[in-house]
Amino acid sequence: MIEDNSQRTVLLVDDEENILSALIRLFRRDGYHILKANSGKQGLELLAEHDVGVVISDQRMPHMTGVEFLSTVRALYPDKICMVLSGYTDLESVIDAINRGAVYKFLTKPWDDELLRRNLAEAFEQYELKQENERLNQALRHANEELETLNRDLERRVELKTREIMIHAKMLQVSQDVLEKLPVAVLGMGDDGVIRVANDTAQQWFGGDIDDLVGAFASEVLAVAVDDLCNDAISSPSFRRDVDLGEGDTADLYCSRLEQSSGVQGWALVLTCPARVMG
Repeated sequence: MIEDNSQRTVLLVDDEENILSALIRLFRRDGYHILKANSGKQGLELLAEHDVGVVISDQRMPHMTGVEFLSTVRALYPDKICMVLSGYTDLESVIDAINRGAVYKFLTKPWDDELLRRNLAEAFEQYELKQENERLNQALRHANEELETLNRDLERRVELKTREIMIHAKMLQVSQDVLEKLPVAVLGMGDDGVIRVANDTAQQWFGGDIDDLVGAFASEVLAVAVDDLCNDAISSPSFRRDVDLGEGDTADLYCSRLEQSSGVQGWALVLTCPARVMG
């Protein structure tokens, strides 16, 4: 069964027409697409017009030797697989071309049909392997370029996120500073009734002998029924509740539920004392 090699194009270059005809008859049975040229100049013209995988050239040709022709081919089309088919024993130039990589193999005339067919098949396998390696290298370069782009985008996102975090941190610090300087007492209380946040004013008004209000129970500090306070806050967004500050001063207390989006379960308590604020 003949293998379908119709997509494999071979260029035969020889100044002897009978040699070209014999090679064409030999290779045609394998289904190759075959081009022929009678000189190196004509061979270069065909290479410029066709997608050739393997080039087989005679060595002794007028105007341009096979090695000269194939060296030019190698320089112009480094992916092509080049072979010399010659009956002459002057091998010095051919061996030099092989050593320089311009020639893949040297085959002699007369040739063994099966050996020549096998060498041509191997040459196309070598060509297709080079093509696949180049395809994989291109894919790798493309993947690396995409990865580099993704890394740059990630770095930009990290930079923006870091800047955003720094801005939020600064805003949080400013908010904390403002909270501490407010002339009203602000307490943050968890659902368990324990104070989690207390500003300076709250500490001054209610601290007394307590070094830090944070961790104390709000009901002990404010001397009010915290459960009743929270229930009232649910039904009314703001209300007045007297809280004894001592020395005859009372404060108006406001209570509101902390937003669920904050991730904190609890209540915000704000107390105002006009006499102390104005005094």
